[in-house]
Amino acid sequence: MAGRVKQSDIEELKAKLDLVEVVSAYVSLKPASAGSFKGLCPFHSEKSPSFNVRSSPAFYHCFGCGAGGDVYKFVQEIEHVGFTEAIEKLAERSGFTLTYEDGGNQETSGRARLLLANNAAATFYQSQLQTPEGETGFKFLLSRGFDAKAIEQFGIGYAPKGWQSLLEQLKKQGFSLEELVTAGLAMPSEKGGYDRFRGRVLWPIRDANGQVLGFGARKLYEEDQGPKYLNTPETPVYHKGSVLYGLDFARKEIIKRKEIVVVEGYTDVMACHLAGFPNAVATCGTAFGEDHIKLINRLFGTSDEPASVVFTFDPDAAGQKAALRMYSDTSKFNALTFVASGPDGLDPSDLRQQRGDAAIGQMLEARKPLFEFVIRHRIAKFSLADLDSRAAAARAAAPVVAEIVDPALRAGYTRQLADWVSLDISEVSQLVSQVGRSQVVERVTPLRAEAKPVQDSPASKFERQVLEVLVQAPKAFDGDKLARIVGAGFQSSSYQLVADAANRISQNLGSPDWVNQLANQLSGEELDLLRALALAPLPASTAAEIERYAKGVVAGAMLQALAREKTDLLAALKRIDMSNQADAYAMVQRQLVELETERRTYMQ
Repeated sequence: MAGRVKQSDIEELKAKLDLVEVVSAYVSLKPASAGSFKGLCPFHSEKSPSFNVRSSPAFYHCFGCGAGGDVYKFVQEIEHVGFTEAIEKLAERSGFTLTYEDGGNQETSGRARLLLANNAAATFYQSQLQTPEGETGFKFLLSRGFDAKAIEQFGIGYAPKGWQSLLEQLKKQGFSLEELVTAGLAMPSEKGGYDRFRGRVLWPIRDANGQVLGFGARKLYEEDQGPKYLNTPETPVYHKGSVLYGLDFARKEIIKRKEIVVVEGYTDVMACHLAGFPNAVATCGTAFGEDHIKLINRLFGTSDEPASVVFTFDPDAAGQKAALRMYSDTSKFNALTFVASGPDGLDPSDLRQQRGDAAIGQMLEARKPLFEFVIRHRIAKFSLADLDSRAAAARAAAPVVAEIVDPALRAGYTRQLADWVSLDISEVSQLVSQVGRSQVVERVTPLRAEAKPVQDSPASKFERQVLEVLVQAPKAFDGDKLARIVGAGFQSSSYQLVADAANRISQNLGSPDWVNQLANQLSGEELDLLRALALAPLPASTAAEIERYAKGVVAGAMLQALAREKTDLLAALKRIDMSNQADAYAMVQRQLVELETERRTYMQ
């Protein structure tokens, strides 16, 4: 096992990374102010962007939930990994070779080894598709309408029937049984382990950077007693609940089109891409969940242009059930949601194979809003031939309409439901209202609750502006001004602690890594405050405007400091006995005159 990453490497890698570029791989960012970018927070549910990122100083902070930190903290939180794993992931992406205190290098680290093993396995499986045994898998793919070019494009492979085919091959490349078991490629046994995947066609599941995280495998032979599809289990690098198959190919198109097509299988993804819809993805052996919604929302970001999520659930009972399960989560999407079903019960793969590429487009064009799909499904159970049946259908569908969050949309579907069941709209509206009052809707609680804005006093707001300038434009200060402003005091104890920390290292004002030096002086709530200050948008868009704004804020702070100094001097003057301390009295008076002269310079 590799030792600790050398501290010098940690700092060098961090200096090379662009935080905005790293975050942009997960969050759709837009310019907010000079040097600042904004997007939807990936760590809690929101529809108005409160997540801010800066490259210099390299911090991110969410004003909604309080999440914040540097590039390593971001990867730790977004990928659910430890500190060392975050470093290793970033090093892999940027081509930076890490060294470890025991003399090893990145090739010996745990996460990197698992990714190397997965990539080596993908190469091995692809080569096996060209062997005589692999011809069975190749013919299966051809029978589903996929030619050699498509098979190569998606990196599909074949796992031989042998119990240790992959195991023996990767052991020759230096991988241990323990590593292969941890990667989900092998199973332990008393006889030295055996391959997890045997006699199957395999699809590599990659992350957005093309690294192979795991595999999805379909059985080919009748004698195989396993499930039809077998996926990589949860591993340190593969978490099925937060992975979408095909996202490595689809990400750019999803962002470009503001639309994502969610299908149910690997071959369905291939069919859509080959038919001209490269924005299709699929879940990997799990139901569509909260993490998938957050991932899609991050891809869409914020825009005046509406985004769309199109689910292509199979028209069988399982697909219908999945659609019904999704409608309660509709309000969590920053997009409109639709359902598209193939004719005659055909999924996208079968549809393309039987009716051609154009049929995929026709299926997607015929999509229906998810709410309409669910409402129609509810009323389809009733004949609607008599008043009792129509009333029962309305009662069955009313809870669906009642759960629609958007008032205008809810009113629209109330009218639509009344038309579909041929009842007066007032009667249907009353049913919906009754359900809305009585029904308790259970919803998934966000990971972090959105914070309510604090109404600061004018004095507190100005103190914060002073600290924002101190953090983001420290050259507007000098050591003497900072000491006097800090000495005058801040009403907020947290503000005072940050200011005191800055004063302690005032000799470094204007240093390129000023914020990092300041961060080293703080911890806990004050460190969180520093991140928020570093990312707060200043009311200026150019370097010249920022300089002018900062100069004005510092002048205002100095005026307050001078007022405090004047108050102290006047108090001192009252305490002096003129008959015995004439020189001291004269000195304080001179200081008051000097303060007034200085005050006037800041008033100009």
